[in-house]
Amino acid sequence: MASDPIIPLDPAWPKCTLAEATALLTAPGQRFEMETVAIDGVATRVWKNAPPNLALLLQFSRSHGERLFTVHQDERVTYEANFRAVATLANRLRELGVGKGDRVALAMRNMPEWPVAFFAAASLGAIVVPLNAWWTGPELEYGLADSGAKVLIIDRRRHERLVEHYEALPDLRHVLVTRATTPLDGKASRLEDVIGTPHDWHALPDAALPEAAIAPDDAATIFYTSGTTGQPKGALGTHRNLMSNIMSGGFSAARSYLRRGEMPPQPEPRTGLLVIPLFHVTACSASMMGSIATGSTLVFMRKWDPVEAMEIIEREKVNLTGGVPTIAWQLLEHPERDRYDLSSLESIAYGGAPSAPELVKRIHEEFGALPGNGWGMTETMATVTHHAGEDYLNRPDSAGPPVAAADLKIMSEDGTRELPAGEVGELWARGPMIVRGYWNKPQATAETFVDGWVRTGDLARLDEEGFLYIVDRAKDIVIRGGENIYSVEVENVLYAHPAVTDCALIGIPHHTLGEEPAAVVHLAPGMSASEAELQEFVRARLAGFKVPVAIRFVDETLPRNANGKILKRDLKGLFVSEQAA
Repeated sequence: MASDPIIPLDPAWPKCTLAEATALLTAPGQRFEMETVAIDGVATRVWKNAPPNLALLLQFSRSHGERLFTVHQDERVTYEANFRAVATLANRLRELGVGKGDRVALAMRNMPEWPVAFFAAASLGAIVVPLNAWWTGPELEYGLADSGAKVLIIDRRRHERLVEHYEALPDLRHVLVTRATTPLDGKASRLEDVIGTPHDWHALPDAALPEAAIAPDDAATIFYTSGTTGQPKGALGTHRNLMSNIMSGGFSAARSYLRRGEMPPQPEPRTGLLVIPLFHVTACSASMMGSIATGSTLVFMRKWDPVEAMEIIEREKVNLTGGVPTIAWQLLEHPERDRYDLSSLESIAYGGAPSAPELVKRIHEEFGALPGNGWGMTETMATVTHHAGEDYLNRPDSAGPPVAAADLKIMSEDGTRELPAGEVGELWARGPMIVRGYWNKPQATAETFVDGWVRTGDLARLDEEGFLYIVDRAKDIVIRGGENIYSVEVENVLYAHPAVTDCALIGIPHHTLGEEPAAVVHLAPGMSASEAELQEFVRARLAGFKVPVAIRFVDETLPRNANGKILKRDLKGLFVSEQAA
C-alpha cells in the first residue's frame, strides 16, 4: 500500500522477460520485496510489505474517506460510513462474548452488510465462516455445526431456510438477521437494531475498533470447498493468506506493464462490477481485498443478468468485471449489446473454469478491454498465477505464470517425483497464500498439504518459461478404451465454434470401452448447430476417439457451483438412452 513509485524507469524501457520483471519489482526497497519467514515450521517466501492483518487493512481503508466503497441498487456506502458500521458491529460482537478464535458465520448474498460483518468479526481476531448462500437449510446447518459457530450474521432468505434448524445447533448463541420482514424471536435479533440500514451508516458514532492482538499467521477464515463430491471441507485461512492477494494482484499488474515495455503506473481507484459471490475466495480475497487497498468501488448485483449488467456498466462507468467465462460470453453474444455504452471497460477477468482461446481474442477485439485469467482454489485463498495483457493474448490456453511469492511444480501420480517442463502430472503449489489445512479434518489435511505444498488434484504442465497450463481435474478425465481424453481440450474446440457459448464434456459408460465422451452444449442467442455439425467440427481438429459420441443441447447455461465449476454430475442424466445401450 506504499505510495512511492515502484521503479524509476525510463519511459522507453525495453520489454522484460519474466525473470527480469520479477527481479526489478522484488528488489530490496521496492514495493514487492520479499523475505523468508517460518510458517508452521516451514520456511516460506512472503511479501515483505503486505499489511499484517485485516484489522489494519480496515483502519487504512478509512483514509479513502468519502470515496464510494459499495454500491447496491440505491445504497451507496462510502469508506468512512463502512468503517463506522464495522466498528459499531465489532463492539457489539465483543459485548456478545466474541473473542479471538471464536467462529462467526456469515450467510447472505452480496450486499453492503457482507463486508461489514466480515471485517467486524475479523478485526476481533475471530474466525469468519462465509457460508454458501445457495445452500439449503440442512447444508447451512452442516456448515454451522462443523465450524462450531458462536454467532451467525444472516440475511432474511437464509434465515428463513435455517429457522427450523437453530435448535439443533447448541453452539450457536446469537443470530443477527438483516432485512427481516417479520418479527424475530429466540436466538434471532435484527442487525439493523445495532447498525441501522446502509443509508444510516454515515451518521453512526465515531467508534474505535476494540483492541485485539492479531498476528499475520493467525486463523482468519473458514471457506468451505465447493463440495462437488461428499461433504464440503472447511479450508482454514489466515490473515497473511488474504493480505498476500493484495500484493499478488499488484505485482501481477506491474509485471504485465514491464512485460510490454511500459512503466507501471501508480495504483488508482477503479469501479468493479462484482458478480461472483463474496463467500467464494475469488470475490472476497482476490477482488475485495485489492479494492479496499486501492480505494476502489464494488458494485453488487442481486442476481446475474446480462442486460442489467450492461445497464450498470453504462451507469456506473464500470472499469472491471468478470467472474467465470460464461459471463464474458453472455456479454459478447447478447443481441442488445450495441444499445449500451460499455466503453469504460478496461478489463474482463475470470477464473474458476477453463476458458476458450477464442474468448481471449474477442474480449480484446470487441470490447477493447484486456482479458485476464488466473489459477487458484479455495485452498490457495485465490490467486497463485495471473495471466493478462499481451501474455494472455499470446498464450490464450495458459493460466499464466505464478506470482513471485509462489512456487509451482508438476509431480508424478504417486507424488514422489518432480516432472520436467512439458510433462503432464499433478500440480503442487506453495507460498504465503496456502491455507493451514482443513478445519477439524487432520487426515484430509495430511493427504493434501505436504511441507508447505498443497496437492491440488489438477492435472497440468509448465512450459520452459514457467507458464502454467491446466489440462484437467484428475477426476474429469474421460478414459476411452485406455486412452485419456482431457475434457478441456475438447471443450476448447467446441467453444471455438461460433454458435457455442457454454459446453462441458463428460464420460458416459460403455460396456466395452469403459466410457465414451459426450458433450452438453448451450448455443448463443439466435444461433443454431446440429449434433452432426459439431461432431464434424471436433473431428476436423482432434483425433477421432475424442469426438463426442452424443451431444445434448440445453436452453440455459450449464449448472455451476459457487466457484464457477460446471456440475458435471448433474449432466449425466441427459444421456440415459446411451447409457442404457
